Amino acid sequence: MLRWSIIFVFVCLAACGPRVQKFGPQVAPPQLTEDHFITGDGVTLPLRTWSAKGSAKAVIVALHGFQMYSGHFQDAGPWWAANGITTIAYDQRGHGGAPERGIWGGVAALTSDAAEIVAAVKREYSGKPLFLLGSSMGGAVVLATAARRVLPADGIILIAPAVWGGEAMHPVARTSIWLAAHMMPWNHASASDIRRQASDNIPMLKANGRDELNIFQTRFDTLYGLTDLMATGFDASAEVAMPTLVLYGEKDQIIPSSAVYRAVDRLPGNPRFVVYPDGWHMLLRDLQAQTVWRDVAAWVKNRQISMPSGFEVKDIQTARSRSSK
Repeated sequence: MLRWSIIFVFVCLAACGPRVQKFGPQVAPPQLTEDHFITGDGVTLPLRTWSAKGSAKAVIVALHGFQMYSGHFQDAGPWWAANGITTIAYDQRGHGGAPERGIWGGVAALTSDAAEIVAAVKREYSGKPLFLLGSSMGGAVVLATAARRVLPADGIILIAPAVWGGEAMHPVARTSIWLAAHMMPWNHASASDIRRQASDNIPMLKANGRDELNIFQTRFDTLYGLTDLMATGFDASAEVAMPTLVLYGEKDQIIPSSAVYRAVDRLPGNPRFVVYPDGWHMLLRDLQAQTVWRDVAAWVKNRQISMPSGFEVKDIQTARSRSSK
């Protein structure tokens, strides 16, 4: 009897498996229009561009965070444009104005989209330095993409990267998310349930709460997809062989510092690592955001330059000890 009960449970779990958007084979070359990015498998994603004043000195392809959209760069984009940098951002699958809003896009599709748009932008801006930037969840997508695919980019920028998955996440948390996603994938968790502050910019947070393109009710299977992506991003950090800039805030309440420091430790080569004493999770939109914008702009123009903020970490072990106190 017990055996049949166990079999019944697993059959039910299989029937209630997490939902993931379909990711088909390439049907046409990826395309960039004025306000859309059309992927190789034919999905149309909203696109925003902040063009540099005059001739662009560099181009940034920017990937937003979880349950956000390309409007996350609405402050940084114009500032970088005024300083000679073009920024191009799109709504990732399941986010913002993209199709199947709220349904997880899948790691394979998210990384494919990132690689495709980088290649498309490189063709359009031939000869210009090109960088792939990811904020939070976008950082995990960038890491996974850079490890799995050959990117025609000059470097990557990880802003508070979501690498809190796999071995970096407590087993109890991993198991709880797995069970929720497989037993009741359609159920939702509310953003208000998370008792953590993402930024010190309160007016911005309130405006975000009124922005209908942000998602405030998250399916359990989408949370499960995110943890899978974060684990993939963390694992990929050991395989990224290209110039890397990592930015993190000491006051970040969303991504634990232990996960970020471990990921930075795993990055090959000599990644540049900047930790802002007054920085929160939403570094590009915090009250001190312009300090972060300035560091990014300086690095994409000259990867050897000292960070204007002066907050670059030279000794990661000492910085880790300080953050754990």
